[in-house]
Amino acid sequence: MPRRRKGQKRVDIVKIENESNLQVTFSKRRAGLFKKASELCTLCGAEIAIVVFSPGKANKVYSFGHPSVELLVDRFLRRDLPPPNNEGRHNHLLMNHRNVVLRELNKEVMNMEEILQMEKAHGESILEIRRRANGGWWEAPINALNLSQLKQLMEAMEFLKQDVEKEAQQQQMVTKVGLPFLTFGSALSPTNGARAISS
Repeated sequence: MPRRRKGQKRVDIVKIENESNLQVTFSKRRAGLFKKASELCTLCGAEIAIVVFSPGKANKVYSFGHPSVELLVDRFLRRDLPPPNNEGRHNHLLMNHRNVVLRELNKEVMNMEEILQMEKAHGESILEIRRRANGGWWEAPINALNLSQLKQLMEAMEFLKQDVEKEAQQQQMVTKVGLPFLTFGSALSPTNGARAISS
């Protein structure tokens, strides 16, 4: 079984079982494969067609081709077609421009897919933290959260504070009894009357 080194650690080259890790690795390796194929086309003038089916339930199709996947597949399937001839410099420039635009769009799509995979992994980590806290996100250990998760927690706490203040004001209006606090934060400190008695 072939092995690869990862720093000092040896990693076996076997199929990844974890589905989220499998998708992330697939996206990264596919991007690398398409980049190498593009470099080979540019450096050597090779004509390349690559078709990749994603693993898992989605089974999406990704392709890379220079000058185009359709042209190369047709040439491969019907071997009697002659190689494309360059009828004038104008057509060659148009094809090159189109290929550059397609490569840029492919890069953009791959970058967006990588961002999507990272966001999915981020969401899964948040769900894991919630599961560890027995469903109560407010009980999750603060030191287990990263910066963006702490910001989300802070925003959620601000919304909760506003809701509690609104509810307290509504209760105060309904019962017409003065509550010992005006805001959520002052509920933890003694009222002015309590201070006067203690002094």
